Amino acid sequence: MSFGAAILGCAGLRLSAEEKAFFRDADPVGFILFGRNIDDADQIRNLTSDLRETVGRDAPIFIDQEGGRVQRLRPPLARDWPAPLDHVRQYRDHAGRAMYLRYRIIAAELRALGIDGNCAPMLDVARPETHRFLRDRCYGETLDLVIEIGRAVAQGLSEGGVLPVIKHMPGHGLARLDSHLDLPRIAASEDELDATDFAAFRPFSDIALGMTAHLVYEEIDPQPATVSPTMISLIRDRLGFGGLLMTDDISMEALSGSVADRGRASLDAGCDVVLHCNGDMDEMRALVDAAGTLTDTAQSRAEAALASRGESGEVDIADLADQLEALPVERPA
Repeated sequence: MSFGAAILGCAGLRLSAEEKAFFRDADPVGFILFGRNIDDADQIRNLTSDLRETVGRDAPIFIDQEGGRVQRLRPPLARDWPAPLDHVRQYRDHAGRAMYLRYRIIAAELRALGIDGNCAPMLDVARPETHRFLRDRCYGETLDLVIEIGRAVAQGLSEGGVLPVIKHMPGHGLARLDSHLDLPRIAASEDELDATDFAAFRPFSDIALGMTAHLVYEEIDPQPATVSPTMISLIRDRLGFGGLLMTDDISMEALSGSVADRGRASLDAGCDVVLHCNGDMDEMRALVDAAGTLTDTAQSRAEAALASRGESGEVDIADLADQLEALPVERPA
């Protein structure tokens, strides 16, 4: 039987009886946690266990643990990290190794709490005009650097038993608006996009999960990429991505219409699964009714993604941290 075509959030630190019953019936592909779901280590482990118990399987549980502003886990649960762009600049010629070690540590911290998916690496190529909400979350302003760091991040997570999710497909770096609040429109030519923004994702066709971008590429299609059959076909055909494609949070204000209508439109466009993050029960009920279950193709992609989830293994976090500390850094002038 196919999973429900959604990845869902929950409202608080513990599941209510209503949430348990709902998740059991909805049987989503997986779940995602936010700051409202985080208290202490035992609470998180209990929550992740209860979420999996509702669906009766080892469902993936995702989080956004990038570092900088987008970091759901903070000390003492996990290390604080500088924004990715700052960290890459700090380590300069050794940035690939540094970011591998950083995300290998993050993976170990996540797995210790029952979390096995991280919405990273972020393969958006930064520009001077990139919106400030996004810019310091990027890895660099050149294609080669973004690919190098993205591969290091994905490797660190994967080797730690955490599923990486490449985002935001097919490229968010030219956005001058925050898609949580507005719909960015990109006027760049298709040739420019193909050479830089789209090109950043092509070397990652082996990654099992990806996330869409909520923005319009005006030279290609007037619809937001998440609900555009043209853009989803581009992700599949020109970027070569064959993994499970989830939407960015479907409740973000970049999209119009009801959450249920947005979710249905994204699936009709060719996305595999709808990500809904805010834990609002009324929205989730309507979305699940509209989304239904995964297609046979999407189910196969979901199963392949879950099969790629490795074991975390034993790791000495202190040793990894020592290796990171020993790397040369770029000192301020």
